[in-house]
Amino acid sequence: MEIAIQIIAGLALLALGGEGVIRGAVGVARRLGLSELLIGLTLVGFGTSSPELITSIDAALAGSPGIALGNVLGSNIGNILLILALVLLIKPIAVNPAAVGRDGVIALGVSVLLAGLALAFGELNRIVGALLVTGLAAYILIVWRLESRGGTAAEVHIESSHTHDPAPQALWVSGLFAAGGLGLLMLGADLLVTGAVATARIAGLSETVIGLTIVAIGTSLPELVATLAAALKGRSDVAFGNIVGSNIYNILGILGVTALIRPFPIPADVGLLDWGVLVASAALLLVFALTGRRLTRMEGVAFLAAYVGFVYLLLSK
Repeated sequence: MEIAIQIIAGLALLALGGEGVIRGAVGVARRLGLSELLIGLTLVGFGTSSPELITSIDAALAGSPGIALGNVLGSNIGNILLILALVLLIKPIAVNPAAVGRDGVIALGVSVLLAGLALAFGELNRIVGALLVTGLAAYILIVWRLESRGGTAAEVHIESSHTHDPAPQALWVSGLFAAGGLGLLMLGADLLVTGAVATARIAGLSETVIGLTIVAIGTSLPELVATLAAALKGRSDVAFGNIVGSNIYNILGILGVTALIRPFPIPADVGLLDWGVLVASAALLLVFALTGRRLTRMEGVAFLAAYVGFVYLLLSK
């Protein structure tokens, strides 16, 4: 019971902390006169991924690479096969071919890149971390240059900058929100990682399996809320962008920063199943989106069935 309370409290603090960081950062950015496009491209993307970031760093520093890596792999798989599936079952969404053609391909590409680097090096060292972070910086710069000219794709990022609009407030209040949110994230991540490690020991499961499931689903809750809210408001392009953008940030930003701070080995129980599902889920999303220009309930059912099968195979290893 104590461990369950620890995990639930950790998830709650991560959710509150992530929202606080976004609201505070967006408030500060607006006071400083930053553009809505830049806010949508950077702060909101980093903000919704902040629970994964702090959790992976905390796990790496605690010597739990299975949770550090499993958190990101599980979040990316869950974003598509679970979160997007649940959204599609509630409300099918249309997709923008231009956004799919660029961001969808990049999401697939970075998934393949991560799998290749992990299998080649056997660890996420600082060289790999620097490469991933450089890739994220290049992605943001390229998208910024392309979308600063305007157009539909730019409108998606501008709209996403308003998904966590703070009430008008003084600069110091926004700063307090950001600082307080970061504090809650750090405390929540510590509780979650400690509880997850204890759960793995009691249940006889590996830390990697716990990271791929419980931890990953918990840290992905901000994506679920943001994606569902955008879909229900009829902003299907933002809903799709939330999922794809989060997956790009998770690999390039979260694993990149974590590896720079604390390199860690690829756990032995992260195998071809995990890498294969990571790449296949991104490829499946790209195929579904490009062939129909609309993601339907049937495709949501297919995603959800694939996720159930993945978890079943994980638990039966």
